[in-house]
Amino acid sequence: MAEIAVRPRGPYSLELSARLAGDATRRMREGLVTARCAGGIARAWQSPDGTVTIRSGSAAAAEKLRWMLALDDDHSEFLRRIADDALLGRASKHLRGLRPVRTATVAQALLRAVCGQLVDWKTGRTLERRVIRAVSPPDEEGLSEAPTCEGLAAVAPFELRRLGLHEHRGAAVVRLCRGLELERLHGQPTAAVVGRIERERGLGPWSAGVVCLEGLGRYEHGLVGDLGLVKLLRAMRGRPVETWETAELLEPYGEWAGLASVYLLAGFGRGLIPLPAVRAA
Repeated sequence: MAEIAVRPRGPYSLELSARLAGDATRRMREGLVTARCAGGIARAWQSPDGTVTIRSGSAAAAEKLRWMLALDDDHSEFLRRIADDALLGRASKHLRGLRPVRTATVAQALLRAVCGQLVDWKTGRTLERRVIRAVSPPDEEGLSEAPTCEGLAAVAPFELRRLGLHEHRGAAVVRLCRGLELERLHGQPTAAVVGRIERERGLGPWSAGVVCLEGLGRYEHGLVGDLGLVKLLRAMRGRPVETWETAELLEPYGEWAGLASVYLLAGFGRGLIPLPAVRAA
């Protein structure tokens, strides 16, 4: 049995960060995160003093969950920068312990990006769950292992289409997994990763943002084109907007654009982003 107790660097709330992190590979119930990762089951909870305890039968699974929960990634500098920000100042005070939870593999982040294109969050997550369970049947806990690059490369595109994934997007997943070892992207600069993802037919800036944020744990590249950000920008500007205009919304946040995306979406959903009175009504 492996058990580690971690004092997160900077403000951190497991409840806030993992509240919507459930998928085919993990769940959050009553403050307890249970994840199947690195070949084992790992569980995490946070004590009143802020310490996060991770327990697993495998040291590798415990360390993987530690990385997935972003416990060692201090975002205090981001909070300082947005403390007086016109859009995120209020959200920063209410959401200061929020960090995006990561996927166990880059392949899962790629699949999530493709399943979530141009659909709402719930529909995308349902499709992702269906594909993962077909590739990796659930265990006695009801959880599947995160898909690997090799596992997705072995799936025929028509099988992904049968599961509900659009033909061209399914082909993009298989093509990229067959042509590139996705875990090696951890060793590549973010700009190179973004460029490689965006060169693939059927993918774009939003897909690159999901891979960077959730698959690689990087905060530099924002979720350009996210439908939630489109709705926010439409409410702000009072007119229809194009997906590319969300890049303008994120540009001021520079190397924190990915994390700013998360705070904008969470803040918008909770009514923490100031909007023109008429639009808000």
